[in-house]
Amino acid sequence: MWRTMGVALMLGMLLGAGFVCQAEEDLIQGNWEGAFKSKKLKSMPVAARVVAQGRDAYRCVLIFGEGGDAVIANRIKGEAQSGKAEFSGAVDTGAGLGGRFDVKVKIAKGKLQGKFSGKGNPGSFQMTRVLKKSPTLGAKAPAGAVVLFDGTSTDAWQFKKQAWEIVDGAMEVREGSMYSKESFGDAKLHVEFRTPFMPKARGQARGNSGVYVQGRYEIQVLDCFGLPPADNGSGGIYKVAVPKVNACLPPGEWQTYDITFTAPRFDGNGNKTADAVISVEYNGILIHDKVVLGAACGGGLSGEETAAGPLMLQDHHNPVQYRNIWVLPR
Repeated sequence: MWRTMGVALMLGMLLGAGFVCQAEEDLIQGNWEGAFKSKKLKSMPVAARVVAQGRDAYRCVLIFGEGGDAVIANRIKGEAQSGKAEFSGAVDTGAGLGGRFDVKVKIAKGKLQGKFSGKGNPGSFQMTRVLKKSPTLGAKAPAGAVVLFDGTSTDAWQFKKQAWEIVDGAMEVREGSMYSKESFGDAKLHVEFRTPFMPKARGQARGNSGVYVQGRYEIQVLDCFGLPPADNGSGGIYKVAVPKVNACLPPGEWQTYDITFTAPRFDGNGNKTADAVISVEYNGILIHDKVVLGAACGGGLSGEETAAGPLMLQDHHNPVQYRNIWVLPR
């Protein structure tokens, strides 16, 4: 887990048009990877998550060390235009890299370059932007699985207000949540989704939706790229469990949930004898491992737990898209 250090940087840029997908001319947002070098360290892995914040700002989280999530520590003002950015300021890296430094960063021609100057452990870093993909993206439904959406029809679904529109082989959220006609108990589920590009939005207004197993237990869908993990953030089990890491990709990129679910158990009188249990892989990374679900989450079809229920996809007023959805009963 990368927890050595994180630095958040704010810079400005005029964005092109874009909503569901990221603007093509935005050459700054995304995942960056490279190496940090100094007199004390020959080389250390370094990464950055650069997040669009609207027409006048970005947030950049720098991550030094082996694996994990960054803590947003500093914001440094700057300016950017035409896919280039230059900004500078003071940052506090903590004891791990030597304390307080002045940092200068430049993004241009597909490279992110930075330099630390100070008494502690001055050094420099260089990164290139990388496109990450889930290893389960496009996973085919195994034998015995129930295919709920293959890109051609919403016939396997019911809706509260209106059927969602199929756009380029994906279901796009419209008014009212959708839920499967078929109910499931113990099962493995595969869901692919992508959040819209909403750079000016913040918090729960930024690409919000949810995957409700049995229509009761929510795995949050949200654009949380570059943020610390949270129970109400992407991959979180709402009001129940915080993901081990934030595995969120930038908005506009396809992502995956692979869920293993054990339904609650009941005796002959309807009394619950065992809680539901869930494990979740987010973009191939295990973020929840056998989490016990003591009660249903809010916002679903019903707060009453049962042995079986439908898969529900939530309308939260943002045009999130879903595709390649299947359930393998166990």
